[in-house]
Amino acid sequence: MKIFIKSSLIHFNDKLCDFTKLIITVTGGSSGIGKCIAILAAKYGAHVTIIARDIQKLEIARNEIIHACKNKDIQKVEYLSLDVGEDYDAIDKALNDIERTMGPIYMLVNCAGTAICGKIEDTSPADLQKMININFLGSYYCTKAVVQRMKAAQEGIIVFTSSQAALLGIFGYSAYCSTKFALRGLAESISMELAPYNISVTLSLPPDTNTPGFAIEELSKPLETKLISSTSSLVSPELVADKLFKDALAGKFFSTVGMEGFILTVLCSGMSPFNSIRELFIQSMLMGIDFVHYYKERRTVDIVKVSGASIWLSIYFLQEDKRDETKKLISTYQSDLHTKSIINKKTSTIEYKTKQ
Repeated sequence: MKIFIKSSLIHFNDKLCDFTKLIITVTGGSSGIGKCIAILAAKYGAHVTIIARDIQKLEIARNEIIHACKNKDIQKVEYLSLDVGEDYDAIDKALNDIERTMGPIYMLVNCAGTAICGKIEDTSPADLQKMININFLGSYYCTKAVVQRMKAAQEGIIVFTSSQAALLGIFGYSAYCSTKFALRGLAESISMELAPYNISVTLSLPPDTNTPGFAIEELSKPLETKLISSTSSLVSPELVADKLFKDALAGKFFSTVGMEGFILTVLCSGMSPFNSIRELFIQSMLMGIDFVHYYKERRTVDIVKVSGASIWLSIYFLQEDKRDETKKLISTYQSDLHTKSIINKKTSTIEYKTKQ
């Protein structure tokens, strides 16, 4: 095991020296994190193919990627309009065609995704199926299509862009979390299946990220979910892409941004793959500390109890510029509940408990 990890890292470091030989394919590459990864890869000198559905957005993104290329005379930048979650045979043919024209895919970045928020009773079966198709099946199909050729080449990197919602359930994300949990299970399983073939798997767990997709997500997000989200700030897609790209090339399984992401992976690591004995030791040693800290903070947070459901609002963690915004959301939430007569004063209460 130790020998494999060491040889893998040496292999990736060799690849870092010559990006002109890297063929990188990014799904969801027309916007957001996917486009940022494609631009970053082009800056390093790699050949890039982006996949998405909207041709107009793909053409705009391709021009941006070409503009970022380290050597425009040598590098190839192509795009493909395709629904990755629609049909496996179409995906298999498309990726085979890419390899025939561009060369063997060294890195596959599964970045296509969508989020439709809502409690389980408010989420339609059609919306659930849409998220299953894009968030899970799209990544599964694309990965299955490239695996055989990567195994034959005895090298490769597969990246899954998931979410912190792959680590823990979140109010208002019942359907979305389900698809992201599934993606984590896929990543953990194939990381073991592909390790003997020098193929690494990286699972990216970004927090709320300032992308067009996040703006759409906000439209369907329940007030309770907005209150939870307000305890942290948005990060830029460039920051997520930079961390993801470097972690993938280093052969790391988890890719996170910030201390919050790291703590979550420690708390929720379970039997997830580790890259070294040192990393396993850190997880084991910090898990108890993190849990005690987490438990203490949950006892000192503000609690909103509505009809038996608890929403934990960690004011302790709020940044200064977020506090007023959160107070407004709480007031709006309380007013909304009152005007809709959701609260029965005989059986339910709203309590605000602050730090002792």
